[in-house]
Amino acid sequence: MNDSTEHPLHETLLHDALHAHVRESGADAVGARLAGLADDALRVARRRQRLTRAGVGVAAVAVVATAWVSVADGATPRAHVVQPAAGGGTGNSVKAAPVSLLPVTSNREHACTRGSGGYTVHATATQPALCVLTDRTKGMTDVHATSANAEKSTTDGTWHVEVTLGPADRTRFAALTGSIATAPAPRNELAIVIDGKLWGMPYVTSSITGGRFEIVGAAGDLTSATAHDLAQRLDPGR
Repeated sequence: MNDSTEHPLHETLLHDALHAHVRESGADAVGARLAGLADDALRVARRRQRLTRAGVGVAAVAVVATAWVSVADGATPRAHVVQPAAGGGTGNSVKAAPVSLLPVTSNREHACTRGSGGYTVHATATQPALCVLTDRTKGMTDVHATSANAEKSTTDGTWHVEVTLGPADRTRFAALTGSIATAPAPRNELAIVIDGKLWGMPYVTSSITGGRFEIVGAAGDLTSATAHDLAQRLDPGR
């Protein structure tokens, strides 16, 4: 039996259905891209099966997943392409990104220099670049959210991600925020760091006991796409 008859049935049906859809709807750019993704997935499936028959262990196969976004009638559909996280094993191997909640010690009006240990907030039309320095020893690191949701404000239309902590981290978070609430600015601010990047720098006025906080971006610059992507990164089980 040759390769043309041994690839998995699921990939074959998906491949044929997508090509049929492209032929029926016209060969536009989106259709061509979709057909290309189907071809790529089929090639990967064939290669994976050849390796399996040869006794070669496959740690992970990174296949591009495409999720369609609802659009208004007559609008051009857009594909949101998600690259899976690297990793082995089977099933849902994507791990939630840990969050660091660090008290700010100082900030300076320029980008951070290499090796400073700070986080740069890039300049905008209304503010200069900032280098934010933090105290990791007094902060919380390797924190995992129990849930994360992208939400749009009903007052000003901005996007944010609401993060909820588990019971143990909730207690630590209340103590941390309470300890910096009465400090003068900027030491009453909290740096929210994910994957080595500064995602927010809210100021604290009292101990936060509910175990929830919002991420709005380092300069309030989250978009719908980045908010949803970040929520998925923090809570891949949503």
